[in-house]
Amino acid sequence: MKLLHKLSAYSPLIMWCIDVFLSVVSTAFAIIVIHAVLRLTIQAYLIFPLLGISLVVSVFGTWLFHTFRGVISHAGGEEFMRVLYFTAFKGLVMVPGAYLTQYHFFGAQLATITVLDLFSTALLMMLVRVFLINLYHRLLRYSNKSDLHALVYGTSEAAISLAIYLVNKNTDYHIAGFFTRRKEMNNMRIQGLKAFYYNSNEDFELQAKKHEINCLLFVNNQDLHKDDELVSLCLQNNISVRIAPLMEASPTSMANLQMRAIQIEDLLGREEIKISLEKIGYEIASRTIMVTGAAGSIGSELCRQICNFKPRNLILVDMGETPTYQIDLELRNKFPEQPFTAVISDVRDYDRMDKLIAEYQPEIIMHAAAYKHVPLMEQYPCEAVRANIQGTKNMADLAVKHGVQKFVMISTDKSVKPSNVMGATKHIAEMYIQSLGQAVKEGKVQGKTQFVTTRFGNVLGSNGSVIPLFRRQIETGGPITITDPEVIRYFMTIPEACRLVLEAAFMGEGNDIFIFDMGEPVKIVDLAKRMIELSGLRPNTDIEIKYIGLRPGEKLYEELLYNKEASIPTTHPKIFRSQTIERDYNYINKVITTLIQTATTGNSLETVRQMKEITPAFQSQNSEYAELDKESK
Repeated sequence: MKLLHKLSAYSPLIMWCIDVFLSVVSTAFAIIVIHAVLRLTIQAYLIFPLLGISLVVSVFGTWLFHTFRGVISHAGGEEFMRVLYFTAFKGLVMVPGAYLTQYHFFGAQLATITVLDLFSTALLMMLVRVFLINLYHRLLRYSNKSDLHALVYGTSEAAISLAIYLVNKNTDYHIAGFFTRRKEMNNMRIQGLKAFYYNSNEDFELQAKKHEINCLLFVNNQDLHKDDELVSLCLQNNISVRIAPLMEASPTSMANLQMRAIQIEDLLGREEIKISLEKIGYEIASRTIMVTGAAGSIGSELCRQICNFKPRNLILVDMGETPTYQIDLELRNKFPEQPFTAVISDVRDYDRMDKLIAEYQPEIIMHAAAYKHVPLMEQYPCEAVRANIQGTKNMADLAVKHGVQKFVMISTDKSVKPSNVMGATKHIAEMYIQSLGQAVKEGKVQGKTQFVTTRFGNVLGSNGSVIPLFRRQIETGGPITITDPEVIRYFMTIPEACRLVLEAAFMGEGNDIFIFDMGEPVKIVDLAKRMIELSGLRPNTDIEIKYIGLRPGEKLYEELLYNKEASIPTTHPKIFRSQTIERDYNYINKVITTLIQTATTGNSLETVRQMKEITPAFQSQNSEYAELDKESK
């Protein structure tokens, strides 16, 4: 292998010598052939000087046109064009050079010799190149002892570039060829690599075993999603699936190429969502923005994306010391020129938040602070009320008081027909936001703040998400615990959700609820099986899947809309507006204030009872509070 790399390093010098030698040999060959055909006797004093001219022209011409550059590693159309340019140059110089040095004795034969010389020179140089390139790659593949025998998916420009790069760099991958869905490409060769077409799953499994294929390489997520059946087949046959994410942005650039194993986020993710960067940039640039819950999964990603639009100032509010320090450090490294301030504070503390908003005077508030864990909040309903309802009410009231232009609340699909305390608190918070926004709009409450609520489902990889839990369980050998085999959930990536939040934030005229298109729901058991297979293990063989029953407050599926609400399309295909239900602000304000006071006493049962009175749609499931639903009937 070291010898191959040395040969590759010295190949320009070697090829220069070979090119000159082949050119002179072609001249001698042309002279011998022509005079053999014509049965002429040639004197040595005529031949050797002509060969000397050929030598001088060849040395100078090959240097002039760089025919010897980068041959052994790879060669393409440009490389062969240099050979043609050189041979044309050789012909143009050889004829007048021969006449000027008294070689007119050849007469008309000189033109014939020159033509044959040009053809034989070009042919010999190209054949030698093809031979050396194939020899080099065969030796390279033979010397590659990697255990990863891989196929590259597709025959696109990016796929071919990836294969060439991995072959030439002698990486950990032994590239066996290309996997193609195009029948006409079957058994075709691209850069010396064979293209494989398979009629069926059985054919793929058979050929994979025959060629010892244990790895499939993708160059983008689009192909990954398009051939989901193939991915599943690979995982079932213990064939690892990997992706080169940087190939998507620049198919011809291999800088910083990093092949990585696909993750469950790759399989669940959808096509990248496009947002109106110009509009969002106009709304955010040169403004002061406050993000509550800024150290959480959604809040921190909002901060990252907001920084890209260069706001005048960004205020990060969170009560967690360690995560706030971490996001503060990250933003300082990624956006050194962006002014921002990280503040340790609690949205439940009205006076503290009053002073903060007065000090920094934000024009936009993104309210992401909330308790989100369903089973935990079922145990602590009073804390859920204080964080999710009182915290939201404090921030909304202060936004109106200080003339904040826009207030964006991050809500959840669990607020629809809530079956748990957490979902009910978010639903009641939504009710307050809508009633206050309507009151401001109608002039019943003095202010100018526009209120927007965004509602979406589970986000992949967030704190408390099922995916990190499953990963930990797989790492420890299982079992993976699932509440029920029929449980389904909607999933969205954190960056995708935050992009839609920013887009929705500046739609409409306020007092809107925007619902995101979450795509198709995913069965949690299927998710678990995929994650086990991605780890190279077998479900219920290597890793047990154990059903533990629905936890307190959980239900089999989530919804994004009430029956009384109708979704209205917006200018963005992934965002829908919900037709909100009008509520009396004075009544909502009164009952919520009473609820908060009750929660402050720590009386969990009475707190939940009042929540159910405020929102009769709140029907507890798998919870001790289900008894309260029976009482109301």
